[in-house]
Amino acid sequence: MIVVSRQGLVDSRFPTAVCAPVFTRGHGLETEVSVGPEEGLKHPSWIASDGLVSIPKSRLTDFVGSLSPQKLSRLSQALRIALDL
Repeated sequence: MIVVSRQGLVDSRFPTAVCAPVFTRGHGLETEVSVGPEEGLKHPSWIASDGLVSIPKSRLTDFVGSLSPQKLSRLSQALRIALDL
């Protein structure tokens, strides 16, 4: 999972955060963002912006990596497409 909630919400007392799942296979969708070892993952993977879920922050225990400014921009674009914004 990758947290997509704004930092203010993550730092708040609110118990959940919005996350996007990360899968080891992509489908070539414009709502997917490729990630991999350069972001701290063990294998090439894809963030699925179409599968947003709200997860209790208590379940988000393992920090794996972070996105470069370019990948963060691509994720923002994928979220806009997925949410039709």
